[in-house]
Amino acid sequence: TMAAIRRRHGGSVLCAFDVPRERISAYGVFEVEDTDDPDVRRVRGMVEKPAPEAAPSTLAAAGRYLLDRAVFDALRRIVPGAGGELQLTDAVALLIDEDHPVHVVVHHGERHDLGTPAGLLRASVDFALADSDVGPELRRWLRDRVERETT
Repeated sequence: TMAAIRRRHGGSVLCAFDVPRERISAYGVFEVEDTDDPDVRRVRGMVEKPAPEAAPSTLAAAGRYLLDRAVFDALRRIVPGAGGELQLTDAVALLIDEDHPVHVVVHHGERHDLGTPAGLLRASVDFALADSDVGPELRRWLRDRVERETT
């Protein structure tokens, strides 16, 4: 877990997931170095939405953070970014530049991208199908609906 990695390495721990290189430009991407655990990497930098050929890895930010309190000091020392707001990624980048330990844990389970209408819809359907109250009825309806579409 992220908490166990924090206890082991200290600093901040972020969650990452592996993305096919051709889709990497939609994400913030980590520049990493290996550790003794293949699912834990030391972060050496971050690049926001790089071109596929320029991406330092295929490990993308999953939006889950276990941050060291040093991030608050870093937030006080960065300049506002997009929209005149302080950006958490800029504060984490400052911590990395100052050699604070920052690691990513690679998540291998299912993940939903809620940043698009289609992704939100897929997540809603998946969660509804897994629900014992609405899942069976929704499954029947979806089957019938798809059948009508194909006939």
